[in-house]
Amino acid sequence: MSAFLTELQVENASGLDDGKWRLTAPLVYQSDVAKQTFTVPAGFITDYASVPRAPLVYWLCGDTSTLASVVHDAIYTYHWVDRSTADKVLREASAVTGVSAWRRTLMYWGVRLGGASHWNPKPTAA
Repeated sequence: MSAFLTELQVENASGLDDGKWRLTAPLVYQSDVAKQTFTVPAGFITDYASVPRAPLVYWLCGDTSTLASVVHDAIYTYHWVDRSTADKVLREASAVTGVSAWRRTLMYWGVRLGGASHWNPKPTAA
């Protein structure tokens, strides 16, 4: 069964109000969709969900899938699975944390349609 196996522990990555957070402990997520367990390492920097700040879009999807977004950011950075699976993991992990189905669907299609420019062409070593 898909589940977060650890708690999210972060600190401000820059000391500024720039939305960047550094994990202070690994975040572990077990995914049925990807058929594997992901460990986002301590030290990883995330901006959570990169939701456009347009008022309606942010109201609908912003600040709703923090844990899922960290895992998704890491997969986009390290390429642990292909992009399509990464986006499905975002949807799955959002469900695990109780995000409503309609929000999960909006976020999923947002990353499917707009996420290609954020898929790091040269994956970073974890």
